[in-house]
Amino acid sequence: MNFISTQIEAYCKNHSIGDSKILNQLKQHTIDTEVAPQMMCGQLIGGLLQFLIQVSHAKKVLEIGMFTGYSTLKMAEVLPPDGEIHTCEVYQKHIDSASKWFSKSEYEKKIKIHNGDAVASIEEFKIGSFDFLFVDADKLNYPEYFRKGLKLLKSGGIGVFDNMLWSGSVLNPNDDESKAINDTNKMIKNSKKVKQLLLPIRDGIMLFKKI
Repeated sequence: MNFISTQIEAYCKNHSIGDSKILNQLKQHTIDTEVAPQMMCGQLIGGLLQFLIQVSHAKKVLEIGMFTGYSTLKMAEVLPPDGEIHTCEVYQKHIDSASKWFSKSEYEKKIKIHNGDAVASIEEFKIGSFDFLFVDADKLNYPEYFRKGLKLLKSGGIGVFDNMLWSGSVLNPNDDESKAINDTNKMIKNSKKVKQLLLPIRDGIMLFKKI
């Protein structure tokens, strides 16, 4: 669900930095081949991710939920020469598809794919080793991704969670996914370790900085 009109969203896209040629091709391929292409974060969220990485001078990024690789490649494009992004994805189909696009880009060496359950994968990472965290994965595990992801962020690190309004269902959560997202919003709000901002962009995006 978008909380603004399609005309306003189009206007915003038209007045924002666009996608590179390979990202446009990846995006179109996803639209043509995936049952739920709307799972891509999109140009505006992707642009925000790039902006946040650049202004925070992030070098090491953790992504939970790669899908077809749009957001991964979007972030990799603005990482410094010594930057890297570790991305977690459970579906082999998406890993195979994304890997082909990464290999066509000049950023493949910056991207490290971790196959399998992200809750388990992130246990292997060092505490306080990431500058930036982006989560757009299975909603039921959002509370766990926040708890564990926060530990993995350095002090001053930036966290971004997508789909945090869940089409408005967080106002009256009555299913497991809505409840999990609502619980995560509450956890972030009540945490003394972050400063947060929830924005009604697309399906809602939560930003926070680790204190």
